Amino acid sequence: MERFSEYRVMWVLVFFDLPTETKKERKIYSDFRKKIMADGFTMFQFSIYVRHCASRENADVHIKRVKKLLPEKGHIGILCITDKQFGDIELFYGKKEEKVSTPYQQLELF
Repeated sequence: MERFSEYRVMWVLVFFDLPTETKKERKIYSDFRKKIMADGFTMFQFSIYVRHCASRENADVHIKRVKKLLPEKGHIGILCITDKQFGDIELFYGKKEEKVSTPYQQLELF
């Protein structure tokens, strides 16, 4: 079995800006959000959701699922990056730097 590598393990980020002016639009927004969360995505910031994937192949599966859920209106972005790249993120709360909180627990099997 191949060991996990910070260059093989991937993160999928979904960014979205959907209209919410009408009741119907808010329902579409809420449904999209609930469906990606049901697929294992976690809120990183408002309208930015992340999912940890063991490989690029696994990430591709989840990217395809998100694409099937895309609403008619709005702006949606999907970005796939390595665990190494994700680990290099710098987060700030105002001017104060925050420690990166990983929204998953990785288990390594031998």
